[in-house]
Amino acid sequence: MSRDGRPSMRDVLKPLELLALAAGMGLFTGLIALMSTRDVVIALVGFGIAFIVALVLLAMFALSIAPTEDEKRDIAEQDGPPSAH
Repeated sequence: MSRDGRPSMRDVLKPLELLALAAGMGLFTGLIALMSTRDVVIALVGFGIAFIVALVLLAMFALSIAPTEDEKRDIAEQDGPPSAH
């Protein structure tokens, strides 16, 4: 998050990066299936399955990364001021 409260360009593009990587993996699988079988339906099914599996795995990997100090600070700011008991 940038200092003025808006998300940085990197934060905005992160979901698009994950989608692009998953689409690339799905496309690779679909092309291999198409070249192997010459059946478009099997290639599309292979693309779809590979895309979904890659998307889920990439999302799980992204969630498993420990947050940086900036992210921890941002989370604390979003939680609001600490309550005085």
